[in-house]
Amino acid sequence: MELKNKVAVVTGGASGIGLATCEKLAEHELKAIALIDRSAAVHDACERLNSQIGWEMVFPFAGDVTSGEFRNKVFSNLNSRFGAVHLCIPAAGITRDRLAVRLDRETGKPDIYPHEDFESVIEINMIAPIYWAFQIVASVAQDRARRGLGQWEPSEGVQGSIVLIGSVSSAGNKGQISYATSKAGLEGAQATLAKEAIYHGVRCSIIHPGYTDTPMVRTLGDEFVKDHILPQTQLRRLLRPEEVADAICFMLRNSAVSGALWVDAGWHSTA
Repeated sequence: MELKNKVAVVTGGASGIGLATCEKLAEHELKAIALIDRSAAVHDACERLNSQIGWEMVFPFAGDVTSGEFRNKVFSNLNSRFGAVHLCIPAAGITRDRLAVRLDRETGKPDIYPHEDFESVIEINMIAPIYWAFQIVASVAQDRARRGLGQWEPSEGVQGSIVLIGSVSSAGNKGQISYATSKAGLEGAQATLAKEAIYHGVRCSIIHPGYTDTPMVRTLGDEFVKDHILPQTQLRRLLRPEEVADAICFMLRNSAVSGALWVDAGWHSTA
């Protein structure tokens, strides 16, 4: 699929994989990129990117990605200014890592993973990305209906593309009960939405990055990365955000690529 003159939405766009993806997308001369993040840093990121590009392509939206009201506001703005929104990379995510069950050494009572933390991770990492993806399908479908078009035909060319951000942790990872569950859930959503959205000419796939040099991973600490991550990674280094972003753009462009792509630098979890 030709990315030139398409409109894209990227959540978690102020840093990490989201920001790197925006930088890669900008190389393909998109009509507009909506850079979305809860941090006010999204404004500085857009200003810097537009300065590098030489014209206003990237537009900042600061807000809560789990908010339906905010999501509708973003798409209403984009649809009115640019027409249909074709691309979606919902990269916003969080971790709340700890063991599912621990015993207090003094009392022997179980300390169970907090319900509120589990809900928060599922809401941000799984439910929110799925609903941002829904909006892309809806935007393309509405645009087609306005033009009197029904079921998509291959002769038209692909109309849109969604890449969900999974993780190697979706296969299970000690200490990441909520994070692993959220990323595994995206696999079922991707497989289902891919079957439904192609009716409108929209593809949906999922990428599973390994440990990447992002602010979220760096919170684990250098010692943890050195002792517990790098030894299990064949490249013996963290992935770079731009490497993952390059793979995401490849998935957006190449319509023959469907399902899941593992970009893990040869990382394998221990038993």
